[in-house]
Order: sequence, then structure tokens, then C-alpha cells
Amino acid sequence: MTRSRKFSLEALTAGIEKIARKRGAYAVFEKAVAYALDLVISAIVVVALYRLVDDVASLLLRQAFDPLNHEMFQTVFGGIMTLLIAMEFKHSISTADRSLHNVIHVKTVLLVSILALARKFIVLEVNSMDAAKIAALSLGLVSLGGVYWLMRERDSWDAELEKEEKPWRSLFGGRGRRPNAP
Repeated sequence: MTRSRKFSLEALTAGIEKIARKRGAYAVFEKAVAYALDLVISAIVVVALYRLVDDVASLLLRQAFDPLNHEMFQTVFGGIMTLLIAMEFKHSISTADRSLHNVIHVKTVLLVSILALARKFIVLEVNSMDAAKIAALSLGLVSLGGVYWLMRERDSWDAELEKEEKPWRSLFGGRGRRPNAP
């Protein structure tokens, strides 16, 4: 017997009550905000994708699409990067909404920030910006990359340390208790 996944008001109410009993009223508020943000960002992604496809299609139909043209490259890839940033942001909110802790991970925020700065460099008009601002953006990008690298190294170090401290976990798929533990 399979359960249907149809939307029902009773199922929604039961889910909200379960969350409220388990984690409190604020968790229900967080969940509602996450759903609202999910819908808004989804709408933004759809509109941005439509505009990007429309722009590229009109350029192709006019046979004016020249990827070597700097302004055209900036327009097309700026739009692509905007879509990627919005989709990653939506994914991070959706993941936090489905997770047990409702926490958006710092690594995800760092990745979205790195993507946003990379987009800024793609659409940057070098001639219209002074060197100090470009240097500041570069320093910000290198700093974010360094922090992300440090966090990734810490996570891999923690995973390796945990594996060394608890070698019996691999025998039980990471879930079981130690064989001789009381």
C-alpha cells in the first residue's frame, strides 16, 4: 500500500502541531519563513531564467551574439551567475528547512558569497572602477576562499579524528554502539 503525497489541510495541520510540540512555536515560525522564502526565490529564479533565455534567443535571432564581445559576455554570464547564486541560495534554504536543526550552514553562506563576488568580477567594468575598489573586492574574495578552505580542512580533520577515535563505528554503519560498551 502506497501513501499518496497529495496536499491536505489535515496533513499540514498535523505537521505544524508535531513541529510545535517537538521544538516550539518559534520552529513553526522558522518553517513558515523558510517556505515563504522558498516560494519567493523560486519565482525569482523562474523570472530570471525566462529573461536570460529571452535575451540570448533575441541575440541569436538577430545574429548579434558574439561571445568575444565584452559587454555581451558580461550580460550573458552575469545572468547565468545570478541564476546560479539564486539556485544555491534556494537550495541552502530548502536544505535547512528539511534538516533537523533548521540551520543554514556557514559553508553554504560562504559559497554563495564567493559566487556573488565571482559574478561581480564577471560584470565588472574595469575602466570605470578605481584600483582600490578592485583590490578590496579581490581581498574579500581571497579571504572568503581562505575561510572556506579552513572550514573544509577542519571538517575533514574532524572526520579523520572521529574515524581514528571510534573505529568500531564503521562496523555498524556509523550508527551502532561499541560492541563491548555497557
